Amino acid sequence: MVKPVSLLRAQSYEAVSLLASLRTLIEPLGGMGNFVKPGDRVLLKPNLLTGNRPGRECITRPEMVAAVAQLVQEAGGKPFMGDSPAFGSARGVAENNGYLPLLQALNIPIVEFRGGRYATDSDNFNHLRLSKEAMDADVVINLPKLKSHSQLTMTMGVKNLFGCVPGKMKAWWHMEAGKDANRFGEMLVETAKAIAPDLTILDGIMAHEGNGPMHGDPREVGLLAASPDVFALDFVITDILQLDPATIPTMAAQERLGLNPTAAELTFPLAHPRELVVDNWKLPEVLMPIDFGLPRVLRSTFKHFYIRFVKEPLHIYTGKA
Repeated sequence: MVKPVSLLRAQSYEAVSLLASLRTLIEPLGGMGNFVKPGDRVLLKPNLLTGNRPGRECITRPEMVAAVAQLVQEAGGKPFMGDSPAFGSARGVAENNGYLPLLQALNIPIVEFRGGRYATDSDNFNHLRLSKEAMDADVVINLPKLKSHSQLTMTMGVKNLFGCVPGKMKAWWHMEAGKDANRFGEMLVETAKAIAPDLTILDGIMAHEGNGPMHGDPREVGLLAASPDVFALDFVITDILQLDPATIPTMAAQERLGLNPTAAELTFPLAHPRELVVDNWKLPEVLMPIDFGLPRVLRSTFKHFYIRFVKEPLHIYTGKA
């Protein structure tokens, strides 16, 4: 089975330039019309980690989401954006990161994820609680940010789909499965399998290295990557960064579950990974435990609800962030 990964050097988030780069990137994959049909409801799933560090390249750039939304609309699709941030609401985080003017100009709604229970074909997870909005969408376009991660080494396409686990269920997963990095990585891979994104486009023009996912540093990498196979995309990006897959729980889980592509399956219609190798990518100085103890889960839950139901509504009425 052929697994194409389209790779492209790109330097700018300027609207016209970025739109042209994205057209070039996905044209070898059949263009947006190969994924989106007229009338399709299309979820755009960025990384909306936090609203507290704008400018630190912690999230998928709003320009990226707007450009992909334009391509979806050109194909006749009806895009909407959704995520389940670590703290606060999707709309609140989007507003703090400058999304609203771009989304409003294109009439792109923002949805808050609600959970539903979904069976899986996993040996170790008989069900997962996932976003109904993601599971019910006709098309899911996954829009991760390229980042180091202080618990999981890296966050790419697979980890971004953990945002389809609604609300503070993510923190409870850290407590339940985080005692075993292998089990936690497998849970993330099974979540990605269940969501089954139709297309993943990675934002690596400006990446985030070091003590990510939000306390690291911006780094200009100048890379866009796209694939209909999220596991193949992460496999290739790991190779470009010259990282050991065994040190990344999601990559190790992909290998165990037989989801990594073979060399014969991979195709590169644009740039080859060897042309894009990144030297000296900074990983976290110290890896933190994946496991969240009960006190941390409770603090995290309280902070989330405080931001979402107190701080954000006050901002609406007072105009103060």
